[in-house]
Amino acid sequence: MQTRDGVRLDADIYRPEDEGDYPVLLMRQPYGRAIASTVVYAPPRWYAAQGYIVVIQDVRGRGSSEGIFEPFCHEQADGEDAVAWAAALPGSSGAVGMYGFSYQGMTQLYAAQNRPPALKAIAPAMVGYDLYRDWVYENGAFCLQANLGWAVQLAAEAARIQGDRPAFESLYTASRHLPFYSPPHHFIESLHKYAPFYFDWLHHSHYDDYWQQRQPQLTGLELPMLHIGGWYDSYLRGNLRLYRQMRSQTDAPQLLLVGPWGHLPWSPPGGDLDYGAAALSPVDGLQIRWFDHWLKGKDTGLMADDPVWLFEMGTNQWRSFSDFPQANYQSCYLASNGLASVRTDGGTLIPFTAEGIPNQQDTLIHDPWRPVPSHGGHASHPSGAMARTALDHRTDILTYTTPPLGETLAIAGEAIVELHCTASTPSYDLCVILADVYPDGQVYNICQGYRRHTTTTQPIRIPLQATCIQLPPGHCLRLSISAANFPAYPINGGVATPAPLTPIQEAAVITLTIGSGQNQPSQIFLPINTVED
Repeated sequence: MQTRDGVRLDADIYRPEDEGDYPVLLMRQPYGRAIASTVVYAPPRWYAAQGYIVVIQDVRGRGSSEGIFEPFCHEQADGEDAVAWAAALPGSSGAVGMYGFSYQGMTQLYAAQNRPPALKAIAPAMVGYDLYRDWVYENGAFCLQANLGWAVQLAAEAARIQGDRPAFESLYTASRHLPFYSPPHHFIESLHKYAPFYFDWLHHSHYDDYWQQRQPQLTGLELPMLHIGGWYDSYLRGNLRLYRQMRSQTDAPQLLLVGPWGHLPWSPPGGDLDYGAAALSPVDGLQIRWFDHWLKGKDTGLMADDPVWLFEMGTNQWRSFSDFPQANYQSCYLASNGLASVRTDGGTLIPFTAEGIPNQQDTLIHDPWRPVPSHGGHASHPSGAMARTALDHRTDILTYTTPPLGETLAIAGEAIVELHCTASTPSYDLCVILADVYPDGQVYNICQGYRRHTTTTQPIRIPLQATCIQLPPGHCLRLSISAANFPAYPINGGVATPAPLTPIQEAAVITLTIGSGQNQPSQIFLPINTVED
């Protein structure tokens, strides 16, 4: 197809075997159209066999499409043009739907922004809707591992297409062991040449016009959306932000499904845990029901179901809701004997009230030479629920654990940690991880939050990634606190105005104190949910 400014975009088209008019499913992606996001979806031929013309298009400047690729910059106009072009294909019924995850999810939002009349429904999965807050930065901290890994992948493919073998080999080698600090000069040159946006992201470390100009503008949009996310996906907060906005502004149906998955794959094993057969991805079949309803006018029964399906870890089953659960917060207060950094039984979590908890301070010393490593969660690779039993014994991690639960505890939503904290440096990072402690002592992370802090405001609030889990009697909840989670996020150098990346030789040792007790009631707000039999 030709865009409105004369750029050729290439696509593969898959058709049903039988003659006739069919609706179109469009995916616009930057990875080479032959892949067609089959890392998480059924192949396009399968979708075509369900009675759809399937179009997999290389976005501008990727694959064999012409033009220059600038992430998020051309997808609004190009997406609108692609929808109109797909609707006019021979054999098209004129109705278009879009599907895809990650960048392919974002291209749906940009295409929908101008309300092309042929676009009847979309299914955005795992989207960092707010590019600054949901994709590139998290509470002021640069998402280092995810951003660098993505930039290297795109740069390597661009170098391969252009026949730049030295650059491709440099980038490919780096992708297998990302050089987070002091990367070789030839690697930096190649990354600058083929993924210059990465350095723009580092330069724009605060929300400004750069991000505003690239942000999808969906206010007032009326469009049915099937939102798909994962509890351990780095873009889940974007998924939920989009779902909540659309739910509040439109009467067009908004369906939400969140599984126990990271960004990919969408399968039962999640980190060190296996969630069983129920965690097999239902997405392909669900999308056919979704598009059959909106593009073919079939009654698939989908609209009669509850609009929200959440996979509840622990019970390993799907639960349905009329909306994303509203937070019913219960506080658990931090208490300590001052040894929460030395012994995993030195700190405790006490529910309901801080009264009677003695005032105490725990000291945490962060050494940039040996930062607390990333291990599972949503921001690192590999993601998921990882065994962190040994990690919690590090003396640069504070741990606070409840007594064994006397009854089942169900959590659904976003927990919030509130800490009374002081530091020896003007800036510092805080990582908080909520974990499940099994009766045999094994510990698996549930969800985490991360914040880069540069003010003296007290207390400090850190939102955790949303979750849905049920803990049986005998298990414990644990809150682990550290000053690093590397390389998911860069090490904070401790300076007054920290850059996203601080040269490691300039990073300072940081001493943190976390207060607890009645005078400094540090706590975690848990979104408690109703337990169903």
